Amino acid sequence: MARPTVKAVLLSPQRALGDKPLLIVGPSLGTSSLLWTQAGALLGDDVDVVAWDLPGHGISPAAREAFDVAELADAVVELVDSIAPGTRFHYAGVSLGGATGLQLGIKHGDRLKSLSVQCTGAKLGTPEGWLERAETVRTQGTPVMIQGSAQRWFGPGFMERQPELSSRLLHSLRDADRFSYAFCCEALAGFDVRAQLGSIRVPTLAVAGMEDTVAPPSFADEMVEGITAGGGTATAVALAGVAHLAPFEAPAKVADLLRNFIAGVEKAGVEQAGVERAGVEQAGVEQ
Repeated sequence: MARPTVKAVLLSPQRALGDKPLLIVGPSLGTSSLLWTQAGALLGDDVDVVAWDLPGHGISPAAREAFDVAELADAVVELVDSIAPGTRFHYAGVSLGGATGLQLGIKHGDRLKSLSVQCTGAKLGTPEGWLERAETVRTQGTPVMIQGSAQRWFGPGFMERQPELSSRLLHSLRDADRFSYAFCCEALAGFDVRAQLGSIRVPTLAVAGMEDTVAPPSFADEMVEGITAGGGTATAVALAGVAHLAPFEAPAKVADLLRNFIAGVEKAGVEQAGVERAGVEQAGVEQ
């Protein structure tokens, strides 16, 4: 296995990085940065929003060999270091992008300010199911997944209300590299971090869709329980009428959740820095 290469798209206004907190947002399998375009625009006044694409999806190059979810997390850190070396960042990801977020929290927690895992779980599906899908897509291409994905991705009535938007996202699936998609399936087949959730120490927000059949709200509760059992801080929110792509189906709700969550983390960080600074100054006072 080898670390893949991922590329990114800026979703917030063009400006010098560093003036605002940095938010990296990750995609679901078969989608692209389009998944986050609306929510990113709504967040753009408050944070710098950078969306990355999975290998062979959107603008990211196709993968040449297999990788696991931990190596996707490594690739995200490498991406951040290419645009803002050493910067600590907030992260939000959906499904496979959320699984990548959990690996970031486990393996690269020192780089994270906060973590939002959306429509995902510490384990998704079964290894057999993912390996079967990988083989199907390798032989028949990604268009074979469009009908099933449309049923899983969107809550009741969404495609009727937003036909053009949902069609554009399904085109991302159609245009994805079949072999890279298969590698992503195989990465998910080997993904299970339930026993490692207790090592996550960054503030975590789990967002679920009440209509999600892939990662139902019980998955968000399981992640929160695992993180808090290890001494971490985590909360779960379930959104009515939403299936598997929360920031696409309910961009305003997700943007509000993230805005408030990130603002709270940033405020706590400033207050903690002030306490630490005051402690250092007091320690230096001669008695």
